[in-house]
Parts: sequence; C-alpha cells; structure tokens
Amino acid sequence: MVTTPSTPGAGNLPPGPAGTPVPPSAGGAVPELAPPTVTVATYPDYAAAQRAVDYLSDSGFPVQHTAIVGTGLRLVENVIGRLTTGRAASAGAASGAWFGLFIGVLFGIFSSGSWVGVLIAAVAIGAVWGAIFGASAHAMTRGRRDFTSRSSLQAEQYAIAVEAEQAEQARQLLVRLNWRTSEAGTAG
Repeated sequence: MVTTPSTPGAGNLPPGPAGTPVPPSAGGAVPELAPPTVTVATYPDYAAAQRAVDYLSDSGFPVQHTAIVGTGLRLVENVIGRLTTGRAASAGAASGAWFGLFIGVLFGIFSSGSWVGVLIAAVAIGAVWGAIFGASAHAMTRGRRDFTSRSSLQAEQYAIAVEAEQAEQARQLLVRLNWRTSEAGTAG
C-alpha cells in the first residue's frame, strides 16, 4: 500500500484549543497587515504626549490612526515605609473588614433578623481573620522584605506614531501646537 503525503488544509489539521485552524491560503484571502507608522514627535513625559494627541483630536485629525509609544521602559519601585508585623496585621485587618462588609451585606439582604447585627459581625470577623492572615504572611517572610513599596512602569520618552499616510498632516498640526506653546511661554 502506497500513501501520499497530504497537503495542509482545513480538513486535515488537528483542532486546537481555539477550534480548527485555517491555513493562510484558505479561500485565497491574504491576512491584512497593519499599515506602516511614522514617528512624528517625541515628548519627555506622558502628559505632554497626551496633550499633543488631544490637540490633534481637537483639530479634526483622525486620531484612530495614532499611537502613543513609550520607549526606554524601566520599573521604578518607590519605598513607602517600613513593614512590621503590626503594620501587616493592620493592613490585613483593613482588607478583611472590607471583605467582611461585602459578605455582611450579602447575608444581611437575605436574613430575616437584624441585618445590622449581621453586618457588624461580618465586618468584625473579617477584620480578625484579615489581621491573622496579614501577620502570619509577614512572619513567613522571615524579614526578607520588611518594607512596603509602590511600583510603576516609566518610559524615558513618549513618541507619537501615526500611519504613514497621515504623517505630514499630523506633523503640521504638531508644529502649530509647539509654536503656540512656545509663544505662550515667552509672552509672560
């Protein structure tokens, strides 16, 4: 018996998690590629880039062809303070109390007795369990992370990228914006 290798097609590809895959040549359709973009301006902070796109929008520019692209990304972790077992317990108590409030409201809606009593008991129980979990979670780190912090992703600069067909119009509008802002800065 002689077998011939089959060519990939919709009928003989195994189904994947999202269904049966369709090869790119199926039906003769070519997948559409995103149009090329051009960087028309760069700004040192996000607020300035956002103002530029807002100005483009206010000027009637089709902003659906625009993107703000952050480059030179870095993760900045600002240390807020020291974390002790007591602070971990109080933070856990606060989050547990919020969860208890949520559960208490749900139980209070469906209880036939005093819903205020159910609410107070749920908040108290949530706070106690939250404090226990917060303190024990901090104790399990054994002092390896005795501080609290807030992380943010920051970019060195923000570029306004526009589809190549609209790039010249966007540049002209942004030159006008820069001219207005520089004129406003020297008029004082």
